[in-house]
Amino acid sequence: MSRAKPGQVRAGLLALSVHILFFIFLAFGVSWQRKPPQIMEVAVWQSLPARPASTPAAEPEPPPLKKNPPKAAEPAPAPRPDIALKAKQEAEQRQREEQTKQQAQRKKAEEEKRKQEEKQRIAAQQAREAAARKDLEDAARRQQEARQATQSRIENDYKARIQAKIHRFTIIPPDLTGNPQAEYQVTLLPGGDVLSAKLVKSSGSPAYDAAVERAIYKAQPLPLPPDPALFPRFRELVLQFRPQS
Repeated sequence: MSRAKPGQVRAGLLALSVHILFFIFLAFGVSWQRKPPQIMEVAVWQSLPARPASTPAAEPEPPPLKKNPPKAAEPAPAPRPDIALKAKQEAEQRQREEQTKQQAQRKKAEEEKRKQEEKQRIAAQQAREAAARKDLEDAARRQQEARQATQSRIENDYKARIQAKIHRFTIIPPDLTGNPQAEYQVTLLPGGDVLSAKLVKSSGSPAYDAAVERAIYKAQPLPLPPDPALFPRFRELVLQFRPQS
């Protein structure tokens, strides 16, 4: 026998399957038709049967009274969001104001402290400057006093020298009695020359007064200190002369 093609085998199997299903369907249909039909019985009434009297329904007994349980504490209503936000903003605003107030107080305290320190610094500086000025003034006064003392000593020394030189040139009158004093104002030039001699107070003896005046001119140039700064002290001299000095 020659080998059958694969396509022919599948077609044969499919046809066989269809015929088997067809025979099963015919057999099921015949057995369904063989069941006896169901008979429905109907009863006919000449009149409606009497309706039984309805009995009143028993009222339900009321439930036993229950004691009211203690009411639980009602929870506080939750704050509304807008109220809570407003309260938060107000709290923050108060906090900012308090911080601003504290900062202002600290700034004021620091400013007062700075001013106080500045006053103390200025006062201390002024005290130091005053002390320094006083030291300088004291030093200057001491120098001035020392200079004046030196000048006074020099002045007295040279006045004594001038009087001594004039006294050496004075010729005392032989008839002079006692120890009278003649006073002259002598004006000198820078070199020690006599510009003028004026009798300020007489000794009571014209002869002695004239002898002193002649001696003043004969004794020139009169001795003067070498420091030219001292000459103003010797420009105008008031000198006292006695025969027995």
